[in-house]
Amino acid sequence: MYIQAKTDQPTETNTTKFSATFKATVAIEALKERQSLTELAIRFVVHPNQISKWKREFLDHAGQAFTDPGSQDTEPVVNGEVLYSQIGQL
Repeated sequence: MYIQAKTDQPTETNTTKFSATFKATVAIEALKERQSLTELAIRFVVHPNQISKWKREFLDHAGQAFTDPGSQDTEPVVNGEVLYSQIGQL
């Protein structure tokens, strides 16, 4: 068992930042279900709960893959009277 010596100085947390590409790769491997979460955790050196979280986020945002980044879900509202008056001015 590892026991950390108590110090008066605050300890720094070791947080690893993973790239979006890495997270997507892990999530896709989890979706394939060819390996268990434990096997994937060993393979990618992350906690199984983290893999489950990334998988859930991947599925929640999967619909965005098929939308144009510059477009909105709703069509813009067009005022026909204004357009006809502008056409009449031409």
